[in-house]
Amino acid sequence: MTETETTTTTPTPDALASVLADAPFVRLVAADDGDSVAAAGTLAGALRERGVPFQVRVSRDPVPDTADDEVAVTVGGRGGAQATEGAPATHGIDGTKRPASATAFAVARELGGDPDPVTVLAGSVAAGSIPGTDGTSDALDAAELAGRVTRRPGVAIPTADLADGISASTLLRAPYSGDPEATRAAVAALDLPSEPDNEAHRRLASLVAVDTAAAAGASTRAPATVERALRPYAIDDSGTPFETVGGYADVLDALAHEAPGTGVALSLATAPSDGLVTAARDAWREHGLAAHRALDDATTGRYDSCVVARVDATPATVPTVARLVRDFRSPEPVAIALDESSGRIAAAATESVGLGDACRSVAAELGGTGWGTRARGGLEPNADPTEALAALREAL
Repeated sequence: MTETETTTTTPTPDALASVLADAPFVRLVAADDGDSVAAAGTLAGALRERGVPFQVRVSRDPVPDTADDEVAVTVGGRGGAQATEGAPATHGIDGTKRPASATAFAVARELGGDPDPVTVLAGSVAAGSIPGTDGTSDALDAAELAGRVTRRPGVAIPTADLADGISASTLLRAPYSGDPEATRAAVAALDLPSEPDNEAHRRLASLVAVDTAAAAGASTRAPATVERALRPYAIDDSGTPFETVGGYADVLDALAHEAPGTGVALSLATAPSDGLVTAARDAWREHGLAAHRALDDATTGRYDSCVVARVDATPATVPTVARLVRDFRSPEPVAIALDESSGRIAAAATESVGLGDACRSVAAELGGTGWGTRARGGLEPNADPTEALAALREAL
């Protein structure tokens, strides 16, 4: 059977848990996004508690390799149960209808585990959801009951240093994004107290909201999109080394592209070491700053139903650039980023438009590799990038 984005199904949490409970070995393959990494870490933690051996890896288009006596689980991406003729069945969690981390939380509980609700909430934010919605109400209830999260005014960043967090955040796109010194000057102009109270956090949120909406080139979508970065859930325990749930989500999303092994280790750790936390923060900061700077220097063009940004970026940042264009710069429903040096293409859409299948179709036509889900995709063509870009626009 040919695999497409529409030929997958997601088992119920109890059904998947029953498969995993007594498995001799489980291979988890997560898509390269923060939600999928959080979900894989949540499942892996439950398997570890139960004593089930496992392996976790991250792939831009997760298709696991498995032997006959092993259980394979795809997490996020196309997700769901997949099969190819003559191969063992692949179980999975579809991350397209609701956050994969929300389903993973339910599966982990069915396995008798005690999953970390804060990691699950961070995964849901990385998926574009608001904590408490899209199947995350149980995780939010657990986090609030344990006194681990509290909603407050402000901006969702991972660091206590406000300027550091805002300048590298990919949950917003302000005029000073990607420029720590300019961000520091903008924050300093507010004259906030060294220990910000709720009023100080409100003033900071107002600055970010207004500057994002009024930025040169901002789309009509930008004011609504930046709301995701405002009124965050603050993390109130020392066990999670980030200031807010949204900031943690931003870190996980960056790590999924930049340092997936670090992302898996972070989502799996019950008490992350200082070295792991430092590595995660450094990778997040480098990724966010690089993505914003690449967009600063981009050449953009508007076409029917899409906006294209030609950039000079590392392959790991191209998907993030596409998402930033979609969320804050594109008046069209699809944003495409093309790194002209490597030829890598990434696309992000505001709704399910079959981007993954479109990228695979172009790769099959021109040679190369295509991957993705209904709302995001990527392409590395063995052809002229401009030709591949034209073919992708046509496929959409």
